[in-house]
Amino acid sequence: MKNLLEHMGVEPERLHFSWISSAESTKFVDVATKVTESVKSLENKEKKFVKTKPKVA
Repeated sequence: MKNLLEHMGVEPERLHFSWISSAESTKFVDVATKVTESVKSLENKEKKFVKTKPKVA
């Protein structure tokens, strides 16, 4: 999946997967907090595009 995102020009750090049961509310909160912090840290990072548009002559 991350390779597909890179191909489309999306930074792979923006994708997160986690298996969480409906009975694991504490784990859900922990994962959601970590993902939120991770994505927010990307805001400070210089924006880059993995895939560049071809130049038209």
